[in-house]
Amino acid sequence: MKYILTTFMAISLICACSLFSGRNTSAPIEDSLQFYPPTPVQLDKTEFRRLYRSVSSIMESELLNGNFNGGILVAKDGNIIYEHYKGFTNLKGPDSVTANTPFHIASTSKTFTAVALLQLVQQGKLSLEDSLPKFFPGFPYPAVTVKMLLSHRSGIPNYVYFIPNSKRDKKKMVFNQDVLDFLITQKPNADFVAGKRFAYSNTNFVLLAMIIEKLTGQPFPVYMQQHFFTPLQMNNTFIFTWSDSAKVLQSYTAGGRPWEYDNLEGTYGDKNVFSTPRDLLKWDQALYTEQFINKALLDSAFKPYSLERPSIHNYGLGFRMMLLPTGKKVIYHNGRWHGFNSAFARLTDEKATIIILGNRLSWKIYHTASKCYNCFGPYFPGGNSTEEDTDSLSLGEAKATPRLERAIVSKTRR
Repeated sequence: MKYILTTFMAISLICACSLFSGRNTSAPIEDSLQFYPPTPVQLDKTEFRRLYRSVSSIMESELLNGNFNGGILVAKDGNIIYEHYKGFTNLKGPDSVTANTPFHIASTSKTFTAVALLQLVQQGKLSLEDSLPKFFPGFPYPAVTVKMLLSHRSGIPNYVYFIPNSKRDKKKMVFNQDVLDFLITQKPNADFVAGKRFAYSNTNFVLLAMIIEKLTGQPFPVYMQQHFFTPLQMNNTFIFTWSDSAKVLQSYTAGGRPWEYDNLEGTYGDKNVFSTPRDLLKWDQALYTEQFINKALLDSAFKPYSLERPSIHNYGLGFRMMLLPTGKKVIYHNGRWHGFNSAFARLTDEKATIIILGNRLSWKIYHTASKCYNCFGPYFPGGNSTEEDTDSLSLGEAKATPRLERAIVSKTRR
């Protein structure tokens, strides 16, 4: 009996070691976890090692040596090259950030709203050329179309600014319906003639979420959960509503002070998706398929629609892009809300994905993400793009600091 027990324990130990390493026990030592993560079977071992070394070097030198608190994931062809989590859900501990910790992804949320709307277009429930009064009687900007909302060419001012600057009670929570009611009753001046140029405005995507609600008869958070997050098994992804305020991750200033909630927490469509790097990788991979919309319609979201001014930066339908002199194209959408920062980039030529989420304010997140592009191809020969750093946080994506606003305005695109 003693012999049988000893043999069973030995076999169990061998199996456990094999599972931990992800390799066959006969694999050479240089390919073990002592030196490298296990190579995904779909990737060439030499290429994987090169990418892992390059990405980890950038992350360690640019981001992880500071006060970063969050999660990082870099993948190629859906295979994780690099993944790291640092810090605590509360900066003072004791619970560590893990792969299952959802972060507010701020304006990266717009990618979900855009695809959901395009799916309804494919189903014939609306047209991109439909004007807004069709959905909102009395809407004071009749020339604005759905497509203009998606591409930020509507000229409708940004509620992040016009509501706080109004006489409305600053303590009263703002919800999507409040934004629409304010537009109809107060009729703030348009920033420009509809369709004339690009100007980033969160109002556009608040209205798109409301259109989805009107056409589906469901609250936007419920609809997105049932039709996108659950089918993709994005088990740690949801849309924040005010009832979640006591249980979600809090954000912090760069100095580590808690960032207090304000009266703009209640809107969605433009923001308020909470997610994880692994869930966002599932989203990225779904965008290579026709699971939600056909390829031609999805490709239309990745086209530039604002060409008034020469620039490497442009905007599609819910997605940002960089059109580089090297011929490379980056599909991305970064975001910031309070102390939350999100970087979500898709290098479609190489099918590479770069995701960084944090809840302690850090501009380094955007710079670090873009610096990884060169690991996969000739995106910025001779160095990184400095313009990308200021473009990572657009006016209206959050209440930017005056210094950052001046930097962005000086590089206004389109």
